Amino acid sequence: MRVIATRLLEDLQEEVSGVEFSFWDAGHDEDLPSAILESCEVYIPTYMSRSQPFAILPQLPNLRLLQLLTAGVDTVLPLVPPGVALANAKGVHDASTAELAVALMLASLRGFPSFIRSSQTGTWHPLVTNSLADRRILILGYGSVGRAIERRLLPFEVTIDRVARRPREGVFGLEDLATLVPQVDIVVAATPLTGETHHLINDDFLSSMRDGSLLVNVARGPVVDTDALTNHLAAQRLSAALDVTDPEPLPPNHPLWTLPNCLITPHVGGATSAFTPRIKALVADNLQRYVIGEPLRNVVTSSY
Repeated sequence: MRVIATRLLEDLQEEVSGVEFSFWDAGHDEDLPSAILESCEVYIPTYMSRSQPFAILPQLPNLRLLQLLTAGVDTVLPLVPPGVALANAKGVHDASTAELAVALMLASLRGFPSFIRSSQTGTWHPLVTNSLADRRILILGYGSVGRAIERRLLPFEVTIDRVARRPREGVFGLEDLATLVPQVDIVVAATPLTGETHHLINDDFLSSMRDGSLLVNVARGPVVDTDALTNHLAAQRLSAALDVTDPEPLPPNHPLWTLPNCLITPHVGGATSAFTPRIKALVADNLQRYVIGEPLRNVVTSSY
């Protein structure tokens, strides 16, 4: 069974039996021979590539499984050929993304951007800042990442409201946002990007947030209406900490860069040392399942 995989996974050829690997990274390696492309059953594309790792999909006539190294699939779903299973990396990025979400909250509330600017000019400028303790936080998207964020937040003595697309015991639904949002101090977006969540955080949503509250986005950029957010930040009503933006990368001249109440990181939620061991374990398990015919993990269905 032929697998075309990113070179990040080269160690797996010693761990997975019944698999013939061809390691290839879009934009870095020469084109693969047609014999390899035609025999490929599983494709594992390059992670965080600025090239076009999915451009070879039409050249893989025997493809049966597309295994992603990302949790999000919104840009990939339309590209998956009929009859090909799509599996994502749900669970792999939870720890790193949750760490970043908490770090963004702490950095924003405790005034780190201001302190960094002062340190660059050698200025000693103490400030009284907000504490994470006693904040009421709304986690928008209570999947595996949302639960990981909650586990890391609870020791900070906060109150948490959980919101998901489908309400269940202890978890509110999207229809409850209008009531919840005006009551919280921090909104953390950790929801997948779908037709339902595109621009979910729009002008009406932002207008309902109380003055002085904080928006943290570790989901996908288009979950937030960028123009609306820019207007509210410019009016200094709110603060934001964004690991994702729309557009992305954010253009150098975009006003969000210069707003003092906006902290931006360049989509690095999952890009830590925790990624490699977790993704290798997931991919090795799924490949072995594929070889022996067991159900695959993290198969994305139409209900995504």
